[in-house]
Amino acid sequence: MTANGWLQIGFFLLAVLAITKPLGIFMARVFNREKTFLDFALRPIERVIYRICGVKEEHEMRWTEYSIAMLLFSGVSMVLLYLIERIQYRIGLNPQKLANVDPALAWNTAASFTTNTNWQAYTPETTMSYLTQMAGLAYHNFASAATGIVLAIAAIRGIARREAKTIGNFWVDLTRCFLWVLGPACVVVSLALISQGAIQNLKRYATVQLVEPQSVQTTGADGKTVTQMVTQQVIPMGPTASQEAIKEFGTNGGGFFYANSAHPFENPTPLSNFFQMFLIFAIPSGLTYTLGRMTGSRRHGWAVWAAMAALFLVGVSAAYWSEARGNPLLTGTDQHASAMQAGGNMEGKETRFGIANSALFATVTTDASCGAVNGMHDSFTPLGGMVPLLNIMLGEIVFGGVGSGLYGMIVFVILAVFIAGLMVGRTPEYLGKKIEAYDVKMAMLSVLVFSLTILVFAAISVVAKFGASSIANAGPHGLSEILYAYTSAAGNNGSAFAGLNANTLWYNATTGVAMLIGRFFMVIPILAIAGNLAGKKVAPESLGTFPVTGPLFTVLLISTILIVGALTFFPALSLGPILEHLLMLAGKSV
Repeated sequence: MTANGWLQIGFFLLAVLAITKPLGIFMARVFNREKTFLDFALRPIERVIYRICGVKEEHEMRWTEYSIAMLLFSGVSMVLLYLIERIQYRIGLNPQKLANVDPALAWNTAASFTTNTNWQAYTPETTMSYLTQMAGLAYHNFASAATGIVLAIAAIRGIARREAKTIGNFWVDLTRCFLWVLGPACVVVSLALISQGAIQNLKRYATVQLVEPQSVQTTGADGKTVTQMVTQQVIPMGPTASQEAIKEFGTNGGGFFYANSAHPFENPTPLSNFFQMFLIFAIPSGLTYTLGRMTGSRRHGWAVWAAMAALFLVGVSAAYWSEARGNPLLTGTDQHASAMQAGGNMEGKETRFGIANSALFATVTTDASCGAVNGMHDSFTPLGGMVPLLNIMLGEIVFGGVGSGLYGMIVFVILAVFIAGLMVGRTPEYLGKKIEAYDVKMAMLSVLVFSLTILVFAAISVVAKFGASSIANAGPHGLSEILYAYTSAAGNNGSAFAGLNANTLWYNATTGVAMLIGRFFMVIPILAIAGNLAGKKVAPESLGTFPVTGPLFTVLLISTILIVGALTFFPALSLGPILEHLLMLAGKSV
């Protein structure tokens, strides 16, 4: 660990803090229908969209109607993406003449991008045409991100409103999110990434001569190994920068290339690397201030932000410490391994970014439901790899994805004030509204759906041959690969321990189901809470009211998050990364 590494981590958190208030104010103004500096250009477009689509912008929805609208929009979008994948060979913008996507993989990818997961069980540059990438995947990057944001806004309205029956209009919220929040920012971000060297074109893939011919071994259908001398290399092209912008700003994570943000065409420089991490946290951090502003309790918004920041610092510190120490099993084994371990564990990391920025990126992308990577999590040390895994298991509420982090955090806020109420012997209250049995049941339903989805699918995959046959490593690391896959799917993250071969019928089918459950079965109880809270009266504060605005509340909130996560997932973690770490210290690899 170096002072420079800690300085970069500290500067990153300060940059996130700096954007929180201005972006939070802007989003509050957008969704409260207050005047913004973009209205003169965007209001006419907004009105035309409503007229074409038949949307009545003054119409307000109950939580049930809001949920149905969201499900219909997501369902139709998912079907359209599936169809695009299945007929991509015939519909143009496919200079490499890539084949139609296999049905199981097309289903998995459609579920993945619809739910903001962006899990990729395929190599994008050899699987998806330009049209599929732009009209299918990039569109869903916008749509799924906007859906997550407006669901968080609906939850905030439920907290803020008094004796109301409605929580907004899904179609209006979605349109304003597209036009005011995501669209303009991504145009600017795309140009910034192009300035750093990210590519943006529709050219055929380039074939170049290698400076030195390379010897490549391939295995034929008969099982025999054949050695060939390769003198040329195919360089993939494509409209990368535009997809990269919404990939990070919308916390989507799906790369235009298989190497994701470790690829120089997606992430060319240390500056672009910092910018991408900043974009991942920008909207989730800003939404905490939006929460405070819309509910009239800015101190509560900052208390939530402080809890997120504290958990982030613990996670990144643990990951950086573990990776900087390296793997003692490799030290002194041979010259190459010793050189890799001299400055820490550099396996699976880009030398352009180093250990500090790799640990920071891994923590950021799994604190949020992003899943973009600039290094391979499968190559991290056991404890270094456990940090991103645990981040997702906690519900990605440490800033979290666009919207999903905040509404997931609201679940833990409700559980925290419920526990506080039990401790003082009073009916728990949240910003003046009594938290009753219905609210707690819905909160616990959301938590249980998430954990059961992960543990049930992982348990089946570990004991069944069709699941265990896909792992690349024996012992606890193999368990971690499977556990990470379903945690990432249910958490709508999309990153992976890449040692798992997930492009099989079993994993394509089950991770797709896990993604849909993790998105929709978790958010519907949260919308139910929002609808219930919106109809409640606000009670005046008294001496027995537990404040949700100070350090005590922040500590209780963090404790609730850790207790729920530890009780739920500690047995699985103890058999995976924790056991692997203990074996490593004992000088054993399995």
